[in-house]
Amino acid sequence: MIKYVLFDVDDTLLDFGKAEAAAIRKTFERIGIPATDETVRRYSEINNEQWRLLEKGVITRSEVLTRRFDILFAELGIKGIPSEMAQASYEYLLGIGHYFVDGAPELLKALEGRYELYIISNGTASVQSSRLKSAGIIPYFRNIFISERLGFNKPSKEFFDACFERIPGFEKDKAVIVGDRLSSDILGGINAGVRTCWFNPKGEAPDPEIPADYEIRQLSELPALLERI
Repeated sequence: MIKYVLFDVDDTLLDFGKAEAAAIRKTFERIGIPATDETVRRYSEINNEQWRLLEKGVITRSEVLTRRFDILFAELGIKGIPSEMAQASYEYLLGIGHYFVDGAPELLKALEGRYELYIISNGTASVQSSRLKSAGIIPYFRNIFISERLGFNKPSKEFFDACFERIPGFEKDKAVIVGDRLSSDILGGINAGVRTCWFNPKGEAPDPEIPADYEIRQLSELPALLERI
């Protein structure tokens, strides 16, 4: 029987792709860089690459936040624009709005009162707090665990141990982690010894080295799954 459901945020409950594209376009416009579709796409690729390096422990969070702009500006031949300035503008713009993943509000309403719900996120604390507040979903959760505040990142066992220590009476065998990223959410659950549910709306191929216990394509599938587990 499941009692605890631990949710990732980005691209699980909130549509990070839409928020990222909107924020980076406005950032580029503010600092005088053409906000073409290709530039926005390339930024997103570089950003994902840097977060994967963070998950592997290769670089630090502060390096992620500036390297993504350093790399993009170098590729575009842009000089004289500090990456710190771009980062500050981008984080502000990213934190002032939100877009829901399809079915997320309905899912949280369906699960409210039936399970203890928690957030587990690698995102920047100030940005995630602002986006969650904007979305109006904070009251659904017993606690919100953000790696920047805990001092450890997903998928490390240390991150999840720190979360579990903060959940009164936590029992691993009654918990499930729900997230879209194999490399952080699902691998994190494996490292922590907790069941996992991969939210895979695009139907991506599974990774045999990071096997999820369950897989769903739509958030509306989750309530019935939780009842069966």
